Amino acid sequence: MPAFSFEALDAQGQTRKGLMEADTAKAARSLLRAQALVPLAVEPVQTGQSQDGRAASLGQRLFTRPVFSATALAIWTRQIAGLVSSGLPLERALTALSEEADDERQRHLVAALRAEVNAGATFARALSQHPREFSDIYCAVIGAGEHSGNLGLVLERLADDLEERQALKAKLVGAALYPAIVTLVAIAIVLFLVGYVVPQVASVFAGTKRALPFLTVAMLGLSAFVRNYGWVMLAAAVLAAVGARWALAIDPVREKFDAAWLKLPLVGKLARGYNAARFAGTLAMLSGAGVPILKALQAAAETLSNRALRADALDALVLVREGAPLASALAQKKRFPGLLSMFARLGEQTGQLPVMLQRAARQLSTEVQRRAMALATILEPLLIVGMGGIVMLIVLAVLLPIIQLNQFVK
Repeated sequence: MPAFSFEALDAQGQTRKGLMEADTAKAARSLLRAQALVPLAVEPVQTGQSQDGRAASLGQRLFTRPVFSATALAIWTRQIAGLVSSGLPLERALTALSEEADDERQRHLVAALRAEVNAGATFARALSQHPREFSDIYCAVIGAGEHSGNLGLVLERLADDLEERQALKAKLVGAALYPAIVTLVAIAIVLFLVGYVVPQVASVFAGTKRALPFLTVAMLGLSAFVRNYGWVMLAAAVLAAVGARWALAIDPVREKFDAAWLKLPLVGKLARGYNAARFAGTLAMLSGAGVPILKALQAAAETLSNRALRADALDALVLVREGAPLASALAQKKRFPGLLSMFARLGEQTGQLPVMLQRAARQLSTEVQRRAMALATILEPLLIVGMGGIVMLIVLAVLLPIIQLNQFVK
């Protein structure tokens, strides 16, 4: 039964808004009149789809943000997991979340999900009608939970996975934030000094007959180049960025780039650990929810942002399909950390593969956080020292003519 949002007047002339379910808009108006309400507007709830059920247009996808951010989705999943685990029927849980939602778009989305469930659709199928909000992996985990009859437990595991992933991402962003700010500030200060301060100070000595020091001459040449060709350099940088983005959209080029990225000394290990942790966590969650290992491997491989590691995961899927153990298949792919295949082997030997994979994911996440913090700790003083060195050169370029003139006067 579809859901409708309504605006109506009550007997006291007050405006009331809300959501209700009815077969048609006409039936919704009849229900409102039966409640002594005068309907002003009755609209079908639309979230991510047009009124006739087709996918949202390209413009809607580009200029409207998703209803759930990553953090909001983790919170919402935790809420519905708590309600379902406490024994509340799914339809009543969705009703409660719809009524408690502060955001109107979120309230409409949950109402649409509730309407689909009331119409007889499974929860996973209802979620899959909104691909912008719920990924294929999210829907697959929910479907496995419904199939096994442990929806509450699966929702708890899904909420744990989303929260852990968000915590890891937040720590990585936090570690990179300070170096990024220092770098941007340093570039802005250097451009200001070279483009404005140096020419202003050096013009004082333009009328003297004495030759300027080499450092000052070099700095003046750099300043002239920046002032004359700065916009050209900026346009070239933008074009280079656009060209690089276009080239990386080509799968073979992207895979080679990602493979080369993994070989870098510091960030390569960081990228490998982050992707491996995400792969292990997703695989643990799916296999623990009862998803077949081949389907779980396929879905976990699709979560990898590094195309080289994704290709290795898909190759491992082929080996598993041919009868090889998961640990053996992963061990043949050297780009995956050896820790992952070791824990997979222990899980296969003990019959606790999801548990061991989850432990591997946690250990890899801890290692990624340690490496990220160590890298940030190293970068911070290096950036400060580098910025200080550049500013010192600029200051020397300005002071050397003054010192030279002072000595000439003496």
